Amino acid sequence: MKKSIAIICGGGPAPGINTVISTLAKTFLKDGYKVIGVHHGYQGILSENPEVKVFDFHHADRIFSRGGSTLIMSRFKPKDSDFKADFFEKNNVKLLVTIGGDDTASTANRLTKYLQTQNLTVAHIHVPKTIDNDLPLPDRNPTFGFHTAKDEGVRIGNTVYEDARTSQNWFVLSAMGRSAGHLAFGIASACHFPMMIIPEMFNKTTITFDKIINMIISSIVKSKIKGVEYGVALVSEGVFHFMDEEEIINSGINFTYDAHGHPELGNVSKSHIFNYLLQVKLKEIGLEVKSRPVELGYELRCCNPIAFDLTLCTLLGIGVKKLFDQGITGCIVSANSRGDITPLFLKDFEDENGKIPPRLVNIDSDMAQLFINNLFFIHERDYKKAKKYLSNPEEYDFKKLLNWI
Repeated sequence: MKKSIAIICGGGPAPGINTVISTLAKTFLKDGYKVIGVHHGYQGILSENPEVKVFDFHHADRIFSRGGSTLIMSRFKPKDSDFKADFFEKNNVKLLVTIGGDDTASTANRLTKYLQTQNLTVAHIHVPKTIDNDLPLPDRNPTFGFHTAKDEGVRIGNTVYEDARTSQNWFVLSAMGRSAGHLAFGIASACHFPMMIIPEMFNKTTITFDKIINMIISSIVKSKIKGVEYGVALVSEGVFHFMDEEEIINSGINFTYDAHGHPELGNVSKSHIFNYLLQVKLKEIGLEVKSRPVELGYELRCCNPIAFDLTLCTLLGIGVKKLFDQGITGCIVSANSRGDITPLFLKDFEDENGKIPPRLVNIDSDMAQLFINNLFFIHERDYKKAKKYLSNPEEYDFKKLLNWI
């Protein structure tokens, strides 16, 4: 029977997935393999009747520059009792390629160990993907999809900033980023926004809604002092992941709650939350400023990859074949800054608790400090002029709010 490889995608979309899939298909087809894409991730590959896409050159060639994923994705995480060997045995699968996050990779390691107990040897190579850029890759190399998502975010961000200038309004934007502020930092700095708030800024204090809102007001008032009546404040959604749950529950926002009593943050627009709380505070202090919410979320995940990600994803796809031909398995494919392909293993990333800590924005770097210091916010020297708008300007001092003084 013809040897085959199987490809599945886990988690959420990122630009470049189709580039990886296309490259894998073209590279393995050339060597006589059957290339099987399986829809619905692990749920699909472990089901009785998996939905599959058997690739030929023409389909592979058609999708390489497209956004989204030709294979339907799934966040399903199987238990050991869900494992079965049927698909792998029936299709003579020699390699399982997973595209996704660390959960997708660790599940594949468990699955291939199970297959060994069924007398099946299936190699596994993982292609890491996230627009959050929070996987600690060597050389601080970006994860694929990040630069395209940032590029699309900048395109939208520049349009929103033009609206702010044209209408003399403020906009409150929120950008994706589960636990790190890379996307928000990249977009805000590229767009010259007067205010940017990312979780890494709160390295010396706790994150509260009050501090976030006061930082935005600090920027609004500093802009007024400079004769500017408009602006954009971008807040990373990652601030929620470092915030006490009590702070979220007591925010005055009506959340839906899961079976464990936790607020379901995925059901609400983060920018609407920040904008609502900003308007409440502005009315409380008697400052008349219009602000509008804009969410930078799902718009960024399925756009066509830019040249950087087309090249990176092609290299990673070819790199999978290189590692497989070398007999390397149970690894993550990685390309360093020189373009060399190297295998990485989950243990290379894990901390003492077996968790992969997110790569955060290096808030002490020159780049971060220079961008932050060029934002618009109230300093002590602004207190006198700020009193025209605020009775207590010291409470809106950006660096005091962050405990950086």
